[in-house]
Amino acid sequence: MALDGIKARMQQLRVQADESSAKVDELTAKVKTLQQENLAKEQEITSLTHKLSTQETDIEKLETANKDLKEQVDHVGQSSNQSEALQRRLQILEEEAEEADKNIRETNDKLRQTDVKAGHYERKVQALESARDQWEEKYEEMSKKYAKVKKDLEEFQLEIGNI
Repeated sequence: MALDGIKARMQQLRVQADESSAKVDELTAKVKTLQQENLAKEQEITSLTHKLSTQETDIEKLETANKDLKEQVDHVGQSSNQSEALQRRLQILEEEAEEADKNIRETNDKLRQTDVKAGHYERKVQALESARDQWEEKYEEMSKKYAKVKKDLEEFQLEIGNI
């Protein structure tokens, strides 16, 4: 009768060990997936940062060209046709500068959003890693208990065999 109880307990420990092992595998897969998503977000951040830098350079060039054109308009006292052409060109450059500025703001917004998402995924990865570590500890603990119960059963069987 005590042997049946020990066998039942051993079976229960085996089931718990199998469940713990499956949970560890599942959490490990989740961690890996989140790490891959985090890497993708970091790459997107790098890409957006590069795009932002390029657009800032473009804005500086456009602003310089805009300034040069304004100076040319100020210094040119020539015909109204030249002045009108320069005014049109100046207007076009100002519109391009505004568009580039708008693009920078959008890129900054995307960068902030991506940074927030990356932080969220990093926290999620840390939480899953912590949960995985807990499951691994529980699995090791259950394995030790299983080994002890198995040893106790073998000793019990030896004692019964000696009787």
